[in-house]
Amino acid sequence: MSFHEYCGCFYAALLQVSPLRHSLVYNGTTSSCRSTINADDFLPEDSNDPSVGFCNPAGDSSWTTRAYILRLLCSPLTADRQANITSMLGQQADRVMALGEWEERWQQNKIGFHQPEVHKMLKKNIDKVLNGRTGVRFFFPLCGKAVDMKWLADMGHSVVGVEISEKAIRQFFEENNMTYTEEPVPAIPGAKVYKNSEKNISLYQCNLYNFSNSIEGQFGAIWDRGSLVAINPGDREKYAALIISLMANDCRYLLDTLLYNPDLYQGPPFFVPDEQVHSLFGSSCGIELLQSEDALTDKQRNWGLDKFLENVHLITPKSN
Repeated sequence: MSFHEYCGCFYAALLQVSPLRHSLVYNGTTSSCRSTINADDFLPEDSNDPSVGFCNPAGDSSWTTRAYILRLLCSPLTADRQANITSMLGQQADRVMALGEWEERWQQNKIGFHQPEVHKMLKKNIDKVLNGRTGVRFFFPLCGKAVDMKWLADMGHSVVGVEISEKAIRQFFEENNMTYTEEPVPAIPGAKVYKNSEKNISLYQCNLYNFSNSIEGQFGAIWDRGSLVAINPGDREKYAALIISLMANDCRYLLDTLLYNPDLYQGPPFFVPDEQVHSLFGSSCGIELLQSEDALTDKQRNWGLDKFLENVHLITPKSN
């Protein structure tokens, strides 16, 4: 089965099974996974029929829904499947967005990636991120003017963000009626930090890769919506190393990724399969898939896509 078929089948499972009552927990490798679920969890709540079938690419009606889905989600990563994933990643491997292009998008107000409301997946999974903690220090890579930052600050958490666009940072404070100060950052030539002391929000205007734990220490939580999927695909290992270096021992990193057919759209946002999440973070972190949703809208249809999945992972240091 190709990775595209895999995505399509997982998509069908998510749409037709109600509800998925347990999360999937991977073992931190790219070769296999374990699951906290059992086969019965993939049947509809009102069904005791194990033969309810859908999305069987082989057309074999003898396969049951339960056996097929469990095989789909927990099968080893075969050489053929790995080759398919590598091929799909190769479609965008050389795609490069210069920092100036992102700044230009902000200047021209071409910011369709900005969401005017708090992201629903952050809201739904906030308790898992907080894990009973209060006053958590959150890091927002490529923060833009995300309203999620104020939402968390209003809950009593502190926020540090990094963004290349000065306009985005100023708009965040101004649109939320927040005063702010502006200071140079001696450790990062040319960088500035914008702060609101009342809400304990600090936003750094600089190249993300110039930021480090020597600037603001480590963090208890990271919310990555639109960052890993926005950076140049060739920079993902460098990005993962930076994120891991910013994670405190108790850090809970909420990562939002996107699955679609990269043959049909060049990005950004870019295609990031679960297998690559494990390749990037699995050696030092545990990875749990919390949520997977059909996120296809007219916007993605206009890109030429017919399937668009949004996955949310909870990533935690293995020392936890």
